[in-house]
Amino acid sequence: MSVEQNYIPPQIWKWDKENGGKFANINRPISGYTHEQKLPIGKHPFQLYSQGTPNGVKVTVMLEELLELGIVEAEYDAWLIRIGKGEQFGSGFVEINPNSKIPSLLDNSNSKQLRVFESGSILLYLADKFKNFIPQKFEERTECLSWLFWQMASAPYLGGGFGHFYAYAPEKFEYPIDRFSMEVKRQLDVLDKQLSNKNFICCNQYTIADIAIWPWYGALILGRLYSAGDFLDVTSYKNILRWANKIDNRPAIKRGRMVNRITGKLESQLYERHDAEDFLKSTQDKIIK
Repeated sequence: MSVEQNYIPPQIWKWDKENGGKFANINRPISGYTHEQKLPIGKHPFQLYSQGTPNGVKVTVMLEELLELGIVEAEYDAWLIRIGKGEQFGSGFVEINPNSKIPSLLDNSNSKQLRVFESGSILLYLADKFKNFIPQKFEERTECLSWLFWQMASAPYLGGGFGHFYAYAPEKFEYPIDRFSMEVKRQLDVLDKQLSNKNFICCNQYTIADIAIWPWYGALILGRLYSAGDFLDVTSYKNILRWANKIDNRPAIKRGRMVNRITGKLESQLYERHDAEDFLKSTQDKIIK
């Protein structure tokens, strides 16, 4: 039995050492900025500060979907925030998002600059602003928002829970991996049943519910998250697999996945996005920092 299994919590917890694991260098129990860093500003109405994690992909996909519809007012500059280097703790970023999490968005199209943070909030903001990808009927809108908030509430169990202990923790422990595996599989069962007779998550249409859920659960089902496909037996969820593949073929999905991405094949990474032509540039021409 390891020392950790005999751990007795102190009466008052104090942070006196890094906790190990992949993100130990950026974890801390206080908020606020750690260094002065002014954010760049481009020419487009929207300024996105993000990284191509599942939460970041939600927003780049949403913006690309709007542009796919010909809504030029949704043009954006996407600036890379390398969270592994702690750039989300720069003063400029914290001014937009006091929670120091990507993605964060500035809307300069109004008379007064408006900040929007939290990925679900950004999706809802853009959907309402452009009246797309969200049902306009009250009952259907309510159903859509229920699934949007389901994702926001559920994904921490997948990412911070299962993903952390299965892929990132410095040691493997059976209890937390079993605990969060059980919850993730329960969530997958919820989705699989919801999609048993539907092409999309809700309301017989592609909505911000799909855009929010796909980067997490679609990526998991397609074997792109935590290298955990076999472990979780993801191919047994046939309805999610069908839905995930259908959405994976959308042009805006393919573009959105590339933006601010810093992992995978080099040709799939577009560190910054400022115009549609950026997707056509060769690997050598891409912005590398």
